[in-house]
Formats: sequence, structure tokens, C-alpha cells
Amino acid sequence: MLQTNPNYLMISLHILGALGLLIFGMKTMSEALQKMAGPQLRHILARMTTNRFSGMLTGMLVTSAVQSSSATTVMTVSFVNAGLLTLAQAISVIMGANIGTTLTAWIISLGYNVDLTSVVYPAFFFGMVLIYRRRHRYAGDFLFGIAFMFLSLVMLSTCGKALDLANNPDVVNFFSSFDTSKYSTILIFLVIGTVITCIVQSSAAVMAITILLCSTGVLPIYLGIALVMGENIGTTATANLAALGANRQARRAALAHLIFNVIGVTWILCVFYPFVDMVLDLANGASLPVVLALFHTCFNVTNTALLIAFIPQIERICYFLIKDDQKEQKEEFSLQYIEGNVMKTPEIAVLQAQKETIRFAQRMQQMFAMVIQLADTKDDKQYDKLFVRIANEEDVSDKIELAIANYLEQVSNAHLSDDTKETIRRMMREIGELESIGDACYNLARILKRRREAGQAFTQGQLKSIGQLMTLVDKALTQMNIVMSGHHGTQPAHETYNIENAINSLRNQLKDESMKEVNDHTYTYIIGTIYNDFINECEKLGDYVVNVVEERLGIS
Repeated sequence: MLQTNPNYLMISLHILGALGLLIFGMKTMSEALQKMAGPQLRHILARMTTNRFSGMLTGMLVTSAVQSSSATTVMTVSFVNAGLLTLAQAISVIMGANIGTTLTAWIISLGYNVDLTSVVYPAFFFGMVLIYRRRHRYAGDFLFGIAFMFLSLVMLSTCGKALDLANNPDVVNFFSSFDTSKYSTILIFLVIGTVITCIVQSSAAVMAITILLCSTGVLPIYLGIALVMGENIGTTATANLAALGANRQARRAALAHLIFNVIGVTWILCVFYPFVDMVLDLANGASLPVVLALFHTCFNVTNTALLIAFIPQIERICYFLIKDDQKEQKEEFSLQYIEGNVMKTPEIAVLQAQKETIRFAQRMQQMFAMVIQLADTKDDKQYDKLFVRIANEEDVSDKIELAIANYLEQVSNAHLSDDTKETIRRMMREIGELESIGDACYNLARILKRRREAGQAFTQGQLKSIGQLMTLVDKALTQMNIVMSGHHGTQPAHETYNIENAINSLRNQLKDESMKEVNDHTYTYIIGTIYNDFINECEKLGDYVVNVVEERLGIS
């Protein structure tokens, strides 16, 4: 048995170390590429999905670039969660990701056919030089990732030769005991491939093991291909786990990935032996690692070609399996875009937080609209009900600020580009100013309540002035939300400054008039004080609006 031979034990440890190095190398390379091209990747995914074919091509190119279908799929699920992609667009991107990931199998098979040692050590050297040159550190990380990946392939190839399993009768007899002509055997290895990939959370690692066993000559090609098919299903676990805490659309996108691969494996099983024989003919006597990589490519390309026309049907299946809960009551406090745990790609996490901040800003304008309504309400019951709503909204604004801040703190723990770090810093200040707007709205409501409890009414002149001031503040909030959403013109801050100047001028005018009217006994000192407090609070709110706009535009 293998366990009785110390050489097998050492070689097994080397294989485990090589697999760990392979996973680490691919992770390092993928993350470095995402940092170098994070914003570009976001724009590509958001804009190059106008139809199913461009979406498929986008998924293929992005996955080929970052060498991780899991990263692309999780990124896609994040976009759906943030409302930037429709489910149909996401399905087309996922289909493309399945084609793009076949490049990984070709790279691994390359390690068994070409001596990569001449590439590994120079890559380490130049990678270290670039890392120490801070400006190019991500390029250095990328080279390090490639070097680790290639080194692991060299180690696996060496271990495969050292194992010499083809001359081990126990191993040969074990694999020979499986009848490759039976579908039951193919199904067993398909399940094994699925389970192992779900556990390891890396289809590349399982692919490397499969190619290693096939390269030694002990694992028949039919069983190796069955493992590869299982890997296609097992790799969908990453996105489904990431989408567990996300919204329904994101969960549907992750489910679509699983459905797509399950349908593909189902039809390939129906034509398994003819399809494999066709691949063997195309391989034309090539080594088994090449045959596995070729099968992986043929399977995913054919599966995408067959199913790309059925994206609407796959979408309907997802909606059928994950239904909208009509009875579900919305919580008073809920986050739409960052309530999930889809944080595997920091750039996307920041984008989700930006979407949530925009929603926060819109909610603050709605809160100010309640204050305007409160100022016009005469009925006592409606007045009390509206005041309670404003008080609750202020409490909610505190919670939203904390939730977004906590999320951004978690994101900032990841390795981020300098631009992304600066974006997070500005967003932290944005949400603080937005929460201050919520406080100002609540203070305005309390001032109005104080006036009501004092049993004194504003004069018609005061009401007219308050109306003018609140109109300007609401206009400032509208302009703030235009800037937040990015739909502004060439001088986005100009309009905000104009409104703020108008608010300041009107505040100064009204304060001067109020002092004169109190002295002339036009109204009492008490109502004059309440009136001035209201004017001052409106002016403060306008200042908070300007601060938000300046942070969003990077003006400081």
C-alpha cells in the first residue's frame, strides 16, 4: 500500500505543497490583475453586455485575463446584486466565463509538456524588483503569481514522474477495476470530481490532480474526463456560496451558473462516448494532458453554442426556482446593495457601497420632504404620526451610516489600489455628512413641534419666507442627488454653490427682517426665536449638502 512506502508519503506531501502553491499563485495573479485593471474591468462588465453575444465575449475575455472563472462569476453576481446587470446579461457573461476558464487547463497541461524552469526564476527576480518599485508593485505581484503557478506545475510534473504509478501494480489494478464502458463508472467519477471541487473551492487544483493522474498513465482518459465534467459543476459552488446573503437577483444569477453547467453535463452524458472519441480524433495522438484540456474546451464551447439561444428559458427557470415573496414585509431599515457577503472583489464591493450611498442620499431628500409636509399639516393626529416617522427616519439614518461604514472598513482590510483607498476615504466622509442631513431634518421637525407646543403660529410673512427657504434647500438636495448619481454636466459643483449662496443670502435677509419685526412687535420674541432657529438649521443643512457634493467630486 502507498502508506507503507515512505517515498510515497514524501511525494504526496510534495504534491499537496505544489497544489497549495498553484492555488496561491493563481490567486495572487488574479488579484494583481484585478487591482491593475479594477475600474476597467468594472466598466467592461457594465457596458459590454448590450446583447447575449457581447456578454458572452466579455465573460470569456475577462476570465482569460484574470484566470479565474470564480472571480468573474462572483464579480457578475455582485453586479446583479448592485442592479448594474440584468439576470439575462449575467447569464451570458457566465457562459463566456466557462469558455475563458478553459485556458487554465491548457496552461496546466503546458507544465507537463514544456520545461518551465527557465521562465520561473527570472519571473521571481523581476517580480521582486517591481514590487520594491512601489509604482509597479501590482505588476510585480502578477509576475510572482505566474512564477508560483509555473513552479507548482514543474513540481507536479516531477512528482508525477517520481510516483511511477504505471509500475505500481496496486494502483494499476485499482483503476483497472473500474469498467470505463459503463455509465455507472462515469457517473461515480463525475460525482467525485464535483465533491472534491466543492470542498477544495478550486477547479484548477482538481484539474491539476486529474492531469497528474492521467499523465502517469494509470487513470484512463474516460475517467479523467468524467472528473473534468464534475469540476464544471463543482466550481459553481463558489458563486452560490457568495450569493447566499445577497438579494434574489444575485442568487438567481449564481443559480443560473449551476443550471447552465448541469444542463451541459446532462447532454454530454447522453453522447459521452461518441463525443470523447471525437475529441481523441482531434487530439491526433497528443498526450493525455492535452486531450483533457481539449475536451474541456470543446465541451464548454459546444455547451455555450447550444444554450446561448436559450438564455430567456434559463432565466425563467431561475425565477421559478427562486420566487419573489409577495408576503414578505420590507423592514424599516434595510440595505439593498451591500446586505450580502459578496466581497470577494474589493473593486466591486466599493461600487456596491457607492450605490448604497446614492440610495442613502435619496432617502435623506425624502426625509426633508416629510419636514415640508409637517410644516403644512394642521390635523393633530396626522402631525403626530408624521413627526414619529421623521424621528424614526433619523434613527434609521444613523443605522445606515454605521452599516455602510462597517462595510467599507471590511473592504479597506483588503489589498486595494491607492485610488480605491481614496474613494473609500471620501465615501466615509460622504455618509457622515448625509447622516448630518438626517439630524438637521429631525432638528427642523423638533423646531416645528416646539412652535406647536408653544401655542403660537407663524405669521403669513414668516410662512412665505420659510416656504422660499425650504424650496431652495430641496433644490440643493435634488442637485446633490444628480451629482451623486453621476448624471451631471461639465460644471457639477457650480449649480450647488449657486444654490448655497442663495440660501445664505436669504438667511441673512430673513434674520435682519426678523430682528426688525420683533422690535416692531410684529410678532412675539418666542416665535421670533423659533423662526430664527428654523432658518439657521436650514442653512446648516445646505452646508452639509455642499460637503457631500465636494466629497463626491473630489473637491477639497
